[in-house]
Amino acid sequence: MTLRITIPDTPSDADREAILAPLRAFNASRAGDPGLRPVAILLTDQAGRDVGGLWGKIAYDWLFVELLAVPEEWRGGNYGKALMQEAESIARAHGCVGMWLDTFEFQARGFYEKLGFELFGELEDHPVGQRRFFLRKRLQEPAGQMLGNQG
Repeated sequence: MTLRITIPDTPSDADREAILAPLRAFNASRAGDPGLRPVAILLTDQAGRDVGGLWGKIAYDWLFVELLAVPEEWRGGNYGKALMQEAESIARAHGCVGMWLDTFEFQARGFYEKLGFELFGELEDHPVGQRRFFLRKRLQEPAGQMLGNQG
């Protein structure tokens, strides 16, 4: 039996799962259970409507912040900072080594750096003429390193 390549016109959740299943199995066989846990922190208005927030996931001891959105009319009110602080509290409570995220050049690199994130990667021309930045914040020292003065 041989395999063939097919390209669906409208990829579905089932298509994604067909790709993820063998990848998850391989990763688990090499690195163990990722401890996958979704993270959602919502901004809710006075009428009870969810209008923004933070979406991420904990996997392999790191919290990945996939989405952070504060409606324009609420920017400057420290809601973004509060969302990131809540995410960091969740990451620490779950023993995460750190947090990571990506942001476009036209978005919020400086905001994240003020919160202690550092650049670890950059992708040029994404979109063309712009850059995408990858940032991390360690919450624990790297394995094998000791805190404090060694002398």
